[in-house]
Amino acid sequence: MNAILFILAIVVISGLFMILTYNSLVSLKNRTREAWYDIEVQLKRRYDLIPNLVNVVKGYATHESDVFEKVTQARANAIQGVDRKGVADAEKGVTEALKSLFAVAENYPQLKADNNFMNLQEELVDTENKLESARRYYNGCVRDYNTKQEVFPANIIAGVFNFAKETYFELENDEERKVPEVKF
Repeated sequence: MNAILFILAIVVISGLFMILTYNSLVSLKNRTREAWYDIEVQLKRRYDLIPNLVNVVKGYATHESDVFEKVTQARANAIQGVDRKGVADAEKGVTEALKSLFAVAENYPQLKADNNFMNLQEELVDTENKLESARRYYNGCVRDYNTKQEVFPANIIAGVFNFAKETYFELENDEERKVPEVKF
């Protein structure tokens, strides 16, 4: 009789452990998805600001059409990013294009004094800060989720239920890690 109770207790404890582990993996997965959606919100805000910024600069720098085309194309590529890696890769192009746009703006002192330009620049800086914060939070969620899948015995449950690892939102090299310097 004691042996049956002991076996039953082990089965119940194992079942509870599996349920709790599975639920914690689902929770971490959902938190990671939510963090990604926060990044998408900030990216959308950024993409909405870019055309306005381009239009203000266009008014002053009409002969810089190649820069405007690069910014517009980079924005379009980023919007079309299908998966997280695609979006991260496209974001590099947007950052480079914006650097070019701000470099053009440096050549026009009257543009630097334009209130619309200044407001858009402030909004873009604010958006970049929020985006950086959202990326850090997302990467923290990915770290927690991936770590949970790798530790024993949760890795067994993650494997049985096909929990897939998430990818970090990373910058590729040290040059991209630098904060762009914008002087006006």
